[in-house]
Amino acid sequence: TLCPPGQRGKGLLTLFYLSLFFFAGDITQKGYEKKRAKLLAAYIPQTQSKSSFSLSLSLCPFSSCHTLHRSHRSGGARDERYRSDIHTEAVQAALAKHKEEKMPMPMPTKRRSAFVQSPMDNCTPPDTSSASEDEGSLRRRQAAVSAVLAQTLQNSEFWINRSIQGSSTSSSASSTLSHGDSSKSHNHIHSQNQTNVLADVLAHTRIESSSVPPDVTSTVPQERNSRVELAPSPAVRGMSRGQSRSSMMDTADGVPVNSRVSTKIQQLLNTLKRPKRPPLSEFFLDDAEQIVEVPQPDPNTPRPEGRQIIPVKGEPLGVVSNWPPALQAALARWGATQAKSPALTALDITGKPLYTLTYGKLWSRSLKLAYTLLNKLGTKNEPVLKPGDRVALVYPNSDPGMFWVAFYGCLLAEVIPVPIEVPLSQKDAGNQQIGFLLGSCGISLALTSEVCLKGLPKTPSGEILQFKGWPRLRWVVTDTKYLTKPSKDWQPHIPTANSDTAYIEYKASKEGTVMGVAVSKISMLTHCQALTQACNYCEGETLVNVLDFKKDMGLWHGVLTSVMNRIHTISVPYSVMKACPLSWVQRVNVSKARVALVKCRDLHWAMMAHRDQKDINLSSLRMLIVADGANPWSVSSCDAFLNVFQSHGLKPEVICPCASSTEAMTVAIRRPGARGAPLPARAILSMGGLSHGVIRVNTEDKNSALTVQDVGHVMPGALMCIVKPDGPPMLCKTDEIGEIVLNSRAGGTMYYGLPGVTKNTFEVIPVNSGGTPIGEIPFTRTGLLGFVGPGSLVFVVGKTEGLLLVSGRRHNADDLVATALAVEPIKTVYRGRIAVFSVMVFYDERIVMVAEQRPDASEEDSFQWMSRVLQAIDSIHQVGLYCLALVPANTLPKTPLGGIHMCETKQRFLEGSLHPCNILMCPHTCVTNLPKPRQKQPVGVGPASIMVGNLVAGKRIAQAAGRELGLIEDQDLSRKHQFLSEALQWRAQSDPDHVLYILLNAKGAAVSTATCLQLHKRAEKITAALLERGGINTGDNVVLLYPPGIDLIASFYGCLYAGCIPVTVRPPHLQNLSATLPTVRMIIDVSKAACILTTQTLMKTLRSKEAAASVNVKTWPTIIDTDDLPRKRPPHIYKPPTAEMLAYLDFSVSTTGMLTGVKISHAAVSALCRSIKLQCELYSSRQVAICLDPYCGLGFVLWCLSSVYSGHQSILIPPMELESSLPLWLSTLSQYKIRDTFCSYSVMELCTKGLGTQTEALKVSVQYTHMFSSVILFASVVGNTLTQRLKAVCCGTTGPDPSTVYVDMKSLRHDRVRLVERGAPQSLPLMESGTILPGVRVIIVNPETKGPLGDSHLGEIWVNSPHNASGYYTIYGEESLQADHFNTRLSFGEPHTLWARTGYLGFVRRTELLDASGDRHDALFVVGYLDETLELRGLRYHPIDIETSVSRAHRSIAESAVFTWTNLLVVVAELSGSEQEALDLVPLVTNVVLEEHHLIVGVVVIVDPGVIPINSRGEKQRMHLRDSFLADQLDPIYVAYNM
Repeated sequence: TLCPPGQRGKGLLTLFYLSLFFFAGDITQKGYEKKRAKLLAAYIPQTQSKSSFSLSLSLCPFSSCHTLHRSHRSGGARDERYRSDIHTEAVQAALAKHKEEKMPMPMPTKRRSAFVQSPMDNCTPPDTSSASEDEGSLRRRQAAVSAVLAQTLQNSEFWINRSIQGSSTSSSASSTLSHGDSSKSHNHIHSQNQTNVLADVLAHTRIESSSVPPDVTSTVPQERNSRVELAPSPAVRGMSRGQSRSSMMDTADGVPVNSRVSTKIQQLLNTLKRPKRPPLSEFFLDDAEQIVEVPQPDPNTPRPEGRQIIPVKGEPLGVVSNWPPALQAALARWGATQAKSPALTALDITGKPLYTLTYGKLWSRSLKLAYTLLNKLGTKNEPVLKPGDRVALVYPNSDPGMFWVAFYGCLLAEVIPVPIEVPLSQKDAGNQQIGFLLGSCGISLALTSEVCLKGLPKTPSGEILQFKGWPRLRWVVTDTKYLTKPSKDWQPHIPTANSDTAYIEYKASKEGTVMGVAVSKISMLTHCQALTQACNYCEGETLVNVLDFKKDMGLWHGVLTSVMNRIHTISVPYSVMKACPLSWVQRVNVSKARVALVKCRDLHWAMMAHRDQKDINLSSLRMLIVADGANPWSVSSCDAFLNVFQSHGLKPEVICPCASSTEAMTVAIRRPGARGAPLPARAILSMGGLSHGVIRVNTEDKNSALTVQDVGHVMPGALMCIVKPDGPPMLCKTDEIGEIVLNSRAGGTMYYGLPGVTKNTFEVIPVNSGGTPIGEIPFTRTGLLGFVGPGSLVFVVGKTEGLLLVSGRRHNADDLVATALAVEPIKTVYRGRIAVFSVMVFYDERIVMVAEQRPDASEEDSFQWMSRVLQAIDSIHQVGLYCLALVPANTLPKTPLGGIHMCETKQRFLEGSLHPCNILMCPHTCVTNLPKPRQKQPVGVGPASIMVGNLVAGKRIAQAAGRELGLIEDQDLSRKHQFLSEALQWRAQSDPDHVLYILLNAKGAAVSTATCLQLHKRAEKITAALLERGGINTGDNVVLLYPPGIDLIASFYGCLYAGCIPVTVRPPHLQNLSATLPTVRMIIDVSKAACILTTQTLMKTLRSKEAAASVNVKTWPTIIDTDDLPRKRPPHIYKPPTAEMLAYLDFSVSTTGMLTGVKISHAAVSALCRSIKLQCELYSSRQVAICLDPYCGLGFVLWCLSSVYSGHQSILIPPMELESSLPLWLSTLSQYKIRDTFCSYSVMELCTKGLGTQTEALKVSVQYTHMFSSVILFASVVGNTLTQRLKAVCCGTTGPDPSTVYVDMKSLRHDRVRLVERGAPQSLPLMESGTILPGVRVIIVNPETKGPLGDSHLGEIWVNSPHNASGYYTIYGEESLQADHFNTRLSFGEPHTLWARTGYLGFVRRTELLDASGDRHDALFVVGYLDETLELRGLRYHPIDIETSVSRAHRSIAESAVFTWTNLLVVVAELSGSEQEALDLVPLVTNVVLEEHHLIVGVVVIVDPGVIPINSRGEKQRMHLRDSFLADQLDPIYVAYNM
């Protein structure tokens, strides 16, 4: 009835009869195929491929009749409800479509140990692509590759790269390179080495052909010039072997890259260059509050066109004279009159009958239980139970008899039974939610059997475990021996059915909450009557029940209706079905049952197991009720089952699918047909139409059709409407899909104890298109989505809880599962173990699919299957999968009957405890609502702006200054001792015994001290040694290589006395020479040092064999060991400096990985020391603790220079000592009662992170923390600032208290500052960088135009001060670079002042606070380092912000770093947990960056702790990390390429 008329109809009719002849055995298989092909030829466009597809018959009313799956009967394929062979063909066709595009996908790289060892013995076979591969195995793989190519039907080359695997490092799985025509190139591969050459050539071709990094962020598809057509192979052969390993290449950034990683990234870029769907429309005004791109409605969207639906009425419920007034009355009647008649037969584990309960026994035991419950649990005056109380029934599925007695006992006692699952362990999925149900129903008593009680988990003392979230329960055992016979005068009270609650059935919502649906006594009775009428039950029939008897159809038919009609029920538990899937069919055969109650899964299992059962006869069945017949995919199970068992007497008209929901109970059921009556039609619907919520007969694309069978007519006495599933309950049109709502006396009445939720579900009054209610009567929402077809037949296409709403279109989870299952080969995953759900990420639902991987599936197979699933779903459903994960076998959380616990799975996915063993993320296809990339606007303030006084373009210029340096107060000191070297000599004379330095060890004990005189004498000895042994001339550079300590300070002054220029260098790390020694060597070479001063142990290290492995030890300059100086008094040597002479060179490695040396003159040193002295109020009676690295920047100044200048005592704490003793810094502060301390952020972080356990030590120090008058913190930002190119600008907080502001992160990305309230979404707290040092001026400048900016604008911080560095010390002395950084002028405004550029982004904001001179205080805020910012989508991102988000994503992320490569964002995360958590991080990292920063992560790299390189100041070296990643030196645990 639903087929379009005309030509096609005729052909289909012929085809239909043809199918019938075939099944009747009138024609042979071959003849059938031939005729069918001929018939279909007219409708099928010929495909180009050699094997013509047998396209699906998805247009025919009985489509899947012909599709028998004999090939698939493997024992393990016991899956649930999905068998769709039509679908398999559709998927193959869809995959074949993409054959032409030869675009490979990069396969994730996985460390060997991360391959999951599954619980079974047969684990993943070792990968064949290890480096020790012989030619034979290579040839075998060649053959395999060619074989794969030969399968055109199964293979879609678009997704699966026909790969040659290059050799891989021991740590990671094989890389997968794509190439053009593999058959040509294969013949030339002679050895493993040349495979690698090929890889290199490929990489070259690929990158060079796209010389600019491809911009994957643009929406315009670029020319695909980066596709590789292989060079003719002889070129490959010609390359020498030696070249193959070292053949490195340069990418656009000039970074040397190993071919392997870059090829994968290139593949990734190629997959991303396909235009996304739907295209982004123009969007994003700079200030728009709304971030999200709102998809514009597509004008071609199908819209419903029918008239408004009219409510459908079921047949009237007949009145039968002998129907009982209540269900208990029926039991009483049968118990008295038909006591010998069998009520229930239970089976043992082998499927043999265990016991039979007669109606007499059932009645007498239920009576005993009712009497016991009411009279024997408490005392006479205080009974434990009163009528109307709720009681939990906890019985296993294998014991229906005990359950029946308990259920009817409760009904007779008028207490309300609440059947629940048996809790097996504390960890059961959803256990806590059952606790919520028990709590909301107010349950304190649980009935159970003795056997079950023994099996419950116990505490060590033997008590039953208190389950998480459960109320305290009293357990009552209901075995017969514990029951009391009622006294003669006691009779149960059996009133006529009324609206009181009879029982409560539990139901789990989509979010996982378990609620109890209350069913009243009248509803229970009416429902039994309606089922009796619809199913035509007769007294004394036999019924086989395979369903769970505690709820749903299993309870309604198998426990309630059966007793009303004196039916004999045979209960087949799940455990028997697992052991013997055919057991229910055998029971039907043996007991000549008239009715069987099953699910599609049972049909499928019986079909799989049916081989040798010749003597089975199912002709006795008049009704085979398929409980989940409403599932769209049940149709193929029903057809296939009929196919197999029709020869065993099964009649086609006995199959009765039905639709039900916990709230409305049975919604519709197909009535058993008369013999030979025409079978009802099927609807073949277009998936595209369904996703827009309309019904369209599928005409255009045969692949995306859905065949649904009807579920019969509405129940007797019920009224049904279809309303819109969201928003007000508006009636749908006739061609619109909506939620089925039902009004009937035979449904649930409420969610027990939850009045709010009840109203929305049980009291819905539909409204018409004008919004007026259609009547007074309330309807109940069923949670089923469907429509009413011709002849008032009900069709169901899905459930609201399986509904995924993506970009305004609806998809059904079951449909997606079916598509995945139709992707061959299914040998990768278990059929029934696939979960599909959606998660909200960045304002839309994203679809996630999780499947259980078979233990014997190889990595390549899994990847291949996964990539094909992505393709198939994309093609058939027009929706992208956001994430596809495979988990090891048996690890998905189960429901009690073995299904997948969906919300628990989703919960684990979101909290990162699913532990997948394979994962593919495709955010690039799914996320179509990103804001439009920003086009840079011309800057408002440029040289053309009019500048009036201190205003620029109407705003105050953003500048700030420290107080004036003023006149020098110690007149005599300054005249005599302008320079540090002279200051030390003067102190040695005037105050020889004043202790300047105390060095502490890890225990906090003073290891060595130095007075002014000792320091001076030691410096003189070193000067003498330098001149005698080193032959040093004035102005030579000398490298000081010392551990942090007093030797370092003494040799510094020794160099100054000798007139040479000291260069402090961090000594190499003894455990890690290969990494740290080259840096030392580099500084020595760059600074052209004439000699090295060091200690004895370090001297041995420098000349050791280990050192020789990484540097050439023969070419060191002279090394002088200062531990062994002559005892004799040295001559007094002193070469006085001039102000312009260099005092020292300050070398440091910036966070971008550049080594810079800064020249500092004597004048600058004095000015800086003076600024710090004034700012921090340092004088000789002060004690200061310093916990900084003494090699560069501010750490060096405070450690070596400041004490000598100001005369205060410095307590030196080497930061490395903190690693072995965390409380060292804080305990020193408390022990010496110190008021000023200098430390770095990393020190503070180390102390606070590690002190959780050692609070005792902490208590001591906290008492003094309040006394610090100025704790001087160098924010990681400012600390290295202002040290790298100039000297410190800000420090100390002796001015007003440091202010904190909250800025809007969205504006920062646009280089603007917008202040927001604390706690605003997307806000970032920034703390002021302390008071600006005396004599320093700061201005904020636009880095591009070099013009000054207004207040609260983000720009580069420029500094002018007397202690700026003189310039860079470089080998080539590039004057232009120096001039730019050290002596820059503004483009307008104040063009005469010379400024030094800091390279930091920040802003100045005038605050309400006043400073010492009474003016308003200008606060300087530093946002980040300019060289590190990432430009993505036209916006400026600071890596630290993204890293903060990433580190919050999962508890096992220890540290993270981000960088970009060819416009891809790469996130590297250190995993502190076990390796099985590695893949959990991939989706979480992708989610958090998308949510908080609106960026799609391109590559996620999971590495071990400590892999991210950090420099001495605790800053991440992101560029080093990038180079190591691209050169494949990270040994990652897992690399995920997000497609």
